[in-house]
Amino acid sequence: MKLTRRDILKAAGALGVAAAIPGCGDDDAPANPDGGTPDAGPPDAGPPDGGPPPPSGPFRHGVASGDPLADAVILWTRVTPEDPATAGDVVVQWELASDTAFATIVTSGMFTTNAARDFTVKVEATGLSAASTYYYRFTALSETSVIGRTKTAPTGSVAHLRFAVAACASYAHGYYLGYRGIGARLDLDAVLFLGDYIYEYGNGEYGSTRAADPTTECLTLSDYRRRYACHRLDADLREAHRQHPWITTWDDHEVADNSWSGGAENHQPEEGSYADRKAAGQQAYSEWLPLRDQTDRAKIWRSFGYGNLADIIVLDSRHWARDEQATGVDDPTLASPTRQLLGADQEAWLTERLTTSTAQWKLVAQQVVMSPFALFFNTDAWDGYPAARTRLFDVLETNALDDVVVLTGDIHMSIAGDLARNPTVPAEYDPLTGAGSLAVELVAPGISSPGLTRGIAMAQESLIRANAPQAKGWNLWQRGYFVLDLTPARAQGDWFLVPDVIRPTGAEAFGFGVSTATGANHLVAEDTPVPSGAGAPAAP
Repeated sequence: MKLTRRDILKAAGALGVAAAIPGCGDDDAPANPDGGTPDAGPPDAGPPDGGPPPPSGPFRHGVASGDPLADAVILWTRVTPEDPATAGDVVVQWELASDTAFATIVTSGMFTTNAARDFTVKVEATGLSAASTYYYRFTALSETSVIGRTKTAPTGSVAHLRFAVAACASYAHGYYLGYRGIGARLDLDAVLFLGDYIYEYGNGEYGSTRAADPTTECLTLSDYRRRYACHRLDADLREAHRQHPWITTWDDHEVADNSWSGGAENHQPEEGSYADRKAAGQQAYSEWLPLRDQTDRAKIWRSFGYGNLADIIVLDSRHWARDEQATGVDDPTLASPTRQLLGADQEAWLTERLTTSTAQWKLVAQQVVMSPFALFFNTDAWDGYPAARTRLFDVLETNALDDVVVLTGDIHMSIAGDLARNPTVPAEYDPLTGAGSLAVELVAPGISSPGLTRGIAMAQESLIRANAPQAKGWNLWQRGYFVLDLTPARAQGDWFLVPDVIRPTGAEAFGFGVSTATGANHLVAEDTPVPSGAGAPAAP
């Protein structure tokens, strides 16, 4: 999703607010909705305050891990030869140890990479112990990478889990202070990333705080690879990957804005075949993200077990089988009972995952807002696929499923609320008790992608209180992430936000918190965050 100037003007009109919108092109969001002067410059020239220069050497893009199982985890890096254009195969050694000094090597191996895979390295370390922290590194071209830290999933009875949840990182709109906060939290079990890891736009088309490579819009495999390479030079992103395993899914901008299975709003006929562009974007994603390779790289939906406390169900509500977005609230296609957001196969798989799960909490990690918000009917979200939403709500209600927590990205705003069929109908939903709520939804803000302007966001709060009774917490303009803290008794989400992202420095602060008790399917406000855990495994 791209939040445009037109979107913000529509929001202002809905509020009756005569807001001053910073000047920009008619289809561009304000470059800096928090105010201030952007710093324009060449990609990765370093922050304007004289901060560190971009990294160099063969392992300049850092290390990463992901898709943790109880006995295995994916390890990732990228090797940059002195002359990639003429380099042949590069042999890379990898090691995984139980200590930061690598005195006890648990497993190791060799991997050969080359230009056909953009010199990326992805290996699966197996035979590991559950709920264990490990350290890993790579060696190639006579140099050794930084040391990464990862953690396997637990089995059996689990008393406590913590995840950082994030989405929407527009390089052009600012610095990745949210990633900085995630990298500094050593007590996380994993990072759940909900999409828009990159944005496809050319420089100046959507944001102007930082210039990216390539300077033009991403259309080809080479373009997408270069964009990932640009992002992964960012120190805060590299550190967040280095310290934690990630479980990721994509949204639209990994290919093009407002994608569906057969096209995208930001794809024009003169830009070539959309199928080729989609395949290129998905290949680059597979190469550059630490997820387990599938026979069909387009099939990204999968699940992860964290003992008896949580199952994580990762969806693709964007590219797999989504029908084209409706043109508006009056579009007759909205009434079709066969209208698909997930596709029949993924929908059946989701039903099976939910109804057979024996975990306390069922975490559904997906892309677009599920709750019906009367203020903003969004054809790109579940609003635009009412039959699909009804079918899912039927599964929850018919099977009496409790403790489902939907994790959402896409809209660059922080929102937490109950999931009810008709939240504005008092006979069907009681906002005080949660009666009528089938689950809860927690929406991550953008790491750097813009929300509303501060003025419009502040004005909108009274309308949310009056017209969105299911909403229990929100911040519509600041960037950041939230921490999801789970115990057998409750799930709590705590949002950590930064004042702006146009400067390379800035401290995060607790924004708001919500929790739901086991069996309640209803959020209540929390005044303080869950304290960070003591005794977290050492940073490398």
